Amino acid sequence: MEEDKLYSEIKHLRYLLAKVVGTQYYPKREQFSKVAIKKAASEFRKLQTERGEWIPEHDISKIIRKAGYRAGRFIIEKFNFKNYYIRGQQYFFSRKDLIELNKELKSRKINLGKYMELEEDKDKFLNYLNELKQGKKRRLRYKIPEQLKDIESQPYNHPPKEKVIAHIDLLMEEFNNDKLVEFIDIFNDNYAMYKQIYYFDRYVDPNIKKKCNRWCFEFNYAQTALREIKKIKSQVIY
Repeated sequence: MEEDKLYSEIKHLRYLLAKVVGTQYYPKREQFSKVAIKKAASEFRKLQTERGEWIPEHDISKIIRKAGYRAGRFIIEKFNFKNYYIRGQQYFFSRKDLIELNKELKSRKINLGKYMELEEDKDKFLNYLNELKQGKKRRLRYKIPEQLKDIESQPYNHPPKEKVIAHIDLLMEEFNNDKLVEFIDIFNDNYAMYKQIYYFDRYVDPNIKKKCNRWCFEFNYAQTALREIKKIKSQVIY
C-alpha cells in the first residue's frame, strides 16, 4: 500500500512538473527531453518578454536614454553584460539588470550614447593611422628580386617628449582662446571629438567645422605620439 501511495504521489508530482514546464500534453517519454525543455524555456522567455521582463535590443533606449544603435552588443563587449539571450538574430536583455546598469552609469556620469560615439571615433582614428603606416592599397601579387637583400634601418629615435607636450600646450591655448569647448569634447584629457549633431550640423560655419576637425586631428595625433614615446625606452640625443 505504501509503495502504491508513493508511486501515485510521484506520478502526480511528475504531472504537475510537466504542467509547470508546459509539456503535459507531450508523450510521457518526451515530456522532459532536451528538445521539450528547450522549447518550454523558449516559450517561457517569450511570455517574460511580453510582460516586459526582457527588452529587445532596439528598445534599450527606453531604459538607458540616449543609448546608440546596437547598444546591446556594445554593453556586452564593454561592460561584460551577461543576462541576455538570443532568438534568431534578435538580442533580448534583462530589464532588471538594464535598470541597475543605468543607475551605475548615472552615478559615474557616463552618457552611454556619447561613450559609444567616442569608442567608434577612436577606432576610426587608429585605423586611419594604421593605414598611413601600411599604405591603403595592398598588392595581392608581388615578386622580390633575388639580389635584393640587406636593406634595414636603425631603430627610430622619437622626438623629445617636451616637444610633443609643447605642441599640446599650444593646442590647448588655442582651444581656450577660441572657446572651442562649444564645438569640441575632450575625454579623459587625451582624446578630442567634434560635437557633430545631425540636426544642427548644416547651420555651423564651414570654417569653424574645418578648424575643429583640424584641431581634433592634431590633438589626437599628439596624444598618440605621447603614448608611443612612453612605450619606447631609447635614449634620444639632439
